[in-house]
Amino acid sequence: MKKANVRLWKKLQGSLAPGELKLDESTLESHSGDKWFTAKLPEAVALPRSTKSVSSILKFAHRYGIPVTPRGAGYGYVGGCVPSRGGIALSLARMGRIREINRKDFVAVVQPGVITADLQGAAEAKGLYYPPDPASRADCSIGGNIATNAGGPRCLKYGVTSDYVLGMEVVLANGAIVCLGSRTHKNKTGFDFARFFTGSEGLLCVVTEATLKLLPLPPFRAALSVGFGSINTAAKGIDMIFKSGYLPSALEIADEFTLKAAKQRTGSDRLSGCCGHLIVELDGQEKSVRGEIRDIKKKLAVLNPRFINQAMGKQAVESLWKLRREFSYSLRDTGLIKLNQDIVVPRGSLLELLKFTGRLRKKYNMPVACFGHAGDGNIHVNVMVSDTSSERIEFNNAAVDELFRWVVKSGGVITGEHGIGLARKPWWSLAASLEVRKLHKKVKQALDPKGILNPGKFL
Repeated sequence: MKKANVRLWKKLQGSLAPGELKLDESTLESHSGDKWFTAKLPEAVALPRSTKSVSSILKFAHRYGIPVTPRGAGYGYVGGCVPSRGGIALSLARMGRIREINRKDFVAVVQPGVITADLQGAAEAKGLYYPPDPASRADCSIGGNIATNAGGPRCLKYGVTSDYVLGMEVVLANGAIVCLGSRTHKNKTGFDFARFFTGSEGLLCVVTEATLKLLPLPPFRAALSVGFGSINTAAKGIDMIFKSGYLPSALEIADEFTLKAAKQRTGSDRLSGCCGHLIVELDGQEKSVRGEIRDIKKKLAVLNPRFINQAMGKQAVESLWKLRREFSYSLRDTGLIKLNQDIVVPRGSLLELLKFTGRLRKKYNMPVACFGHAGDGNIHVNVMVSDTSSERIEFNNAAVDELFRWVVKSGGVITGEHGIGLARKPWWSLAASLEVRKLHKKVKQALDPKGILNPGKFL
């Protein structure tokens, strides 16, 4: 890898449309990182408006051995788009067109810079549904969602981003443009490369267009917000729901520390004395949803909850979700720094995870806040620290290391949504066996022999 000199940048600039390559300090600064704690200035920022421009950039970088770090909206939590080796930060933000939403084929064709919530709104206006709903959906982009295989609360019932990628146009490290998959909802023609590239964290290709599966929009939604005196009782409520044969579209849990922080931020009196919380959402035909939400409410009432609030219809349900969307901000309001770990455990290990985080809290004398997607075992375990200075990094990492080792030993994984990036790189060898790591390197070598795409990350 090498730094490009001014002459090379001028040469690349001349091959692109005006404004597609920026070298000014403010642009470099704004493309130096994401929501994680590390940043590094790139040498240049590419802002292509077309697949042709992306191809030109990668051909140039491949020829001269210049690092290229693709990025979406910059809302990741693991340093995935930090240009750790300098070079070019390749932003897809200007490629933000929704090319098609087809009601007959149930597909959307979009560029990678489309904001997730904008696609969802455009689909719903036509009676269609794009379910993946990361918490940052109002800010994050489809390209970033594909790079990390993003999920969200609704993935319990509907699955994650890879379940909706039917096809994509990608540019490989050498600048070759390749179209993968199709617009059909079933396809067994060779390897399923479209799904394979989903979740590849910018290490294998740059996505320039995606064909996404849509569903019929469920006509009715209903939800319950339920407060409990303990997190254990909340976990029992989850088991009760599943054992009764219900599959909610979302099933979220939150612990005592999270709820106390949320009460402080929102002033909600109903959270007083609340040490566990569930949000249960159902969708479908109105008559059946009303009947099911009524039955679930009766079953949860047996656990003597502190409160049960019910919401019927889209507007009321969205109002109820406002509390859930305050959790992350509430934790920040504590003045502590949250090291957000999106671990996943087998569904049956949820209660054991909550017990373990309690022990971790006592051992390290630091808060550990747990909330997230209880229905599929994907819990955001936030290790709350006073600072991230070099003096504290080893201590902070010791707590995270113990968490990850327990999760892996329990049959879980160290990330369910955010990816490895830089933040989880120290635990890559824990997360994947030697043979699996070798396989990753072989694929990387085959597709990016010069190692220019997102270098410095876990491969």
